[in-house]
Amino acid sequence: MVADVERLVSGIENRQFSRRTFLGSVAALAVTGSSSAATSSSPPLPVQSINHMTISVSNPAASLAWYQGLFGMPIAARQGETIVLQVGDGPQFMAIGGSPSDNPRITHLCLAVENFDDERTVQILSEHGVAATSESGPMQSRVRMRGEEFGGAASGTPELYFGDPDGIVVQLQDTSYCGGAGLLGEDCLATPEPAPSSGLLTLHEFNHFTLFVSDQPRSMAFYQSLFGMEIDTYQGALPVMRIGSGKQFLAMPAVPPLAGRIHHASLAVADFDVDRIFSVLEGYGLTVLEEASSANGPLQAYVTMRGSDRGGAAEGTPELYFTDPDGILIQLQDLSYCGGNGYLGDECGTVANPTGRNA
Repeated sequence: MVADVERLVSGIENRQFSRRTFLGSVAALAVTGSSSAATSSSPPLPVQSINHMTISVSNPAASLAWYQGLFGMPIAARQGETIVLQVGDGPQFMAIGGSPSDNPRITHLCLAVENFDDERTVQILSEHGVAATSESGPMQSRVRMRGEEFGGAASGTPELYFGDPDGIVVQLQDTSYCGGAGLLGEDCLATPEPAPSSGLLTLHEFNHFTLFVSDQPRSMAFYQSLFGMEIDTYQGALPVMRIGSGKQFLAMPAVPPLAGRIHHASLAVADFDVDRIFSVLEGYGLTVLEEASSANGPLQAYVTMRGSDRGGAAEGTPELYFTDPDGILIQLQDLSYCGGNGYLGDECGTVANPTGRNA
């Protein structure tokens, strides 16, 4: 069974889809096609961008030192023992949980909406089948009031979490949210605490998340009905669901055995060059696998070449991945990457979808 799952993960990471997955994606097109009118008008919760992710790690102090050494990210805020590392110029960030975990992973992603109001958002989620509870299981939402002891406002900073149909946890916050104090969590350090070094690679922003789901048409319909995420390109049979008006997106391949997890996060760097980044990562202690379909442990780096059969360039669109000290998978791409065609994956909006129509 383990070998079968590893082969499945390898195929998905290399964007190789079975006939069943392809047909499921085509079915999703019918769902999204029927909702095109809804996405062209204002959706209930028009998300603007990715805001942050939180990772759970085995050794928080060691992971903090490792990520700061590689990327030079300053500390923008502290939520108790949780450290908020600023990505780019903010307010985007990566949070490292303060308690050691025996299940290292990306625990949740956060999307930003304008004029965030937790009560109104809970009501909208309820109208879309997400019940307001004290949990954040599948199709459930909860609001945490983060107080001063955890870096929030004196009256509490409302933070809203919900579980999607597979239980993947998504947080919703205001576009000004930086993980700090204030009613909207917008009050971070005026001068972020600098990293011990400038880092070896400079991150500019989040690019995308890939979520493993059990039923792709169901998940896509759910996210589109709430957020109005349009599809403007495909990676083979895999639709790319755009977040806001920029380059950011969500991808949701159907992987039933592993459904309910955030498979990886992708971050954007300037002047993307595979050889240069490999050299940096190798010098930082990672094992470079060169071209491969997956990593098999922590501290490894590899590249996949996404060809025209999967929506990439004819000569291949390089997509670079590495694993951190806990094996958490991170992708790095160029600032222009939108998940589309071209050597840098920067050509979106013109790639034919599996039904032969242009997206």
